[in-house]
Amino acid sequence: MIRRLLAVIVLAWILGFVWFASALPQPLGDAQTDAIIVPTGGAGRIERGVEVLANEQAGDMLVTGVSTQVTPGEFAAEFDVPMDLMECCITLGFDAVDTRGNARETSRWVEDNNYKRLRLVTTDWHMRRAESELRRTLPDNIVIVRDAVHSEPSLGTLFLEYHKLLASRATQWMPGLG
Repeated sequence: MIRRLLAVIVLAWILGFVWFASALPQPLGDAQTDAIIVPTGGAGRIERGVEVLANEQAGDMLVTGVSTQVTPGEFAAEFDVPMDLMECCITLGFDAVDTRGNARETSRWVEDNNYKRLRLVTTDWHMRRAESELRRTLPDNIVIVRDAVHSEPSLGTLFLEYHKLLASRATQWMPGLG
């Protein structure tokens, strides 16, 4: 009986990993949202957020998880952001150090600004966990639209992120764990 249970668990884990690795979220086309959320940490994320903002597909952008040593001027220079766009429309969030912290920081920003429709811009392999953490902290009436930045993650990156997603979901299903 225990061997069968273990076999079912292993099979579920394998099938889940195959699904996770082979069906990564995709980039979004031209969709309008109130705001853009960009967690730091992956190549192309900030550039994609700035592109969407410059194309007026959203009015504001939060970059969450920015190092406290980064100034707005340094950020603008590094990512080639015009200062008028930086001043009007981009908020740098300095409070988060991980994905769960990104979600908490985003939740406060969304509440302060009364946004209802968000575009989440993050790397394809990170999207599911980032969205899951956001859904945990945001009210149910907030719409999250995925805009995944394409990457070519290593097997190790996928393996680690899959387990982080499983751990995140486990803490949602069993709150005493997290």
